[in-house]
Amino acid sequence: MVTLPAIRASNELIPTALPPNLVAIFAGATSGIGEATLKEFATKAVRPRVYFIGRNQEAADRITTECKALNPDGEFNFIKADLSSMKNVDQLCEEIIKIEAVLNLLFMSQGVPSLDKSLTPEGLHLLLAPAYYGRILMASNLLPLLTRASQATSPSLSRVISVAAGTSEGHFYPADIPALTLGFRAIKGHLCTLMTLALSALAKQAPGVSFVHTNPGVVRTQYITHRVPGLLGAVLSAVTWIAGSWLCVPVAESGERHLWVCTTARFAPGGVEGVEGAEVAKGTDGKVGSGVYSIDQYGEVAGEKVVKLLEEYRRQGMEDIAWNHTMGEVERIRTM
Repeated sequence: MVTLPAIRASNELIPTALPPNLVAIFAGATSGIGEATLKEFATKAVRPRVYFIGRNQEAADRITTECKALNPDGEFNFIKADLSSMKNVDQLCEEIIKIEAVLNLLFMSQGVPSLDKSLTPEGLHLLLAPAYYGRILMASNLLPLLTRASQATSPSLSRVISVAAGTSEGHFYPADIPALTLGFRAIKGHLCTLMTLALSALAKQAPGVSFVHTNPGVVRTQYITHRVPGLLGAVLSAVTWIAGSWLCVPVAESGERHLWVCTTARFAPGGVEGVEGAEVAKGTDGKVGSGVYSIDQYGEVAGEKVVKLLEEYRRQGMEDIAWNHTMGEVERIRTM
């Protein structure tokens, strides 16, 4: 477990250990973990240029004002978009590519708490559309910018973060990759494996970029307490209220922890070195510093069981199957 004091010590070094003028994108950052991490980044980065994406203009106006107060030298730009639409994702990526030559950080926490197997107008499972397809498409579209950032002179930072359920990889169902027929208990392990396999496929295209699939733990955000509908939402609200401080990670602390994930050299290549907890971690292939990491809420990487599971799925060609399915859905939508 990487302690919170060690995380804070690393974060305090960001202004001197990393270059100024970092370019970052925070997708799904008008509330919760995305907002908290964005604010931590605004506090520590030197003259950053930030694009944050969401649907709530009122929240975005508030966050912009707060970030400017935290860092008057920073630039904070809100892009209003529904990230459950792949056409919207393509469009906003095109806009960013016209403006920016490099991208140092892509932080993605967008999602919709849909458990009823409903579909988007583009024919995607609503649960997966923003939280999986949209994230992988965004990372794929912006990979040239991330690659250029990785080629900068040291120190450099080029990192992709997907906030989901790292270390929870489980049984993968290639016959139902969209998870439209899977039961509730099967979905988590399947989707977690799908995410990690897709990040691994991306990493092969950009060896200088690091990819981290995080598990934030139970964080007391509106996503849990207000957005999950029906009986499940009521149960989750009750549990988080009763459990309180001993079960839930405070959202501000989650922001600190995720800023550390974004910037530490533990998840090489790149990042803040020379502090406790910065020893380079093992990737999802079991090799130190291999570039794709699945981590829990304490910053610890997936254990041997997950490494062996993913190794077997790669041996079976599941990484290619997952990637081809994902890009196939993207191309289908682009021709609609």
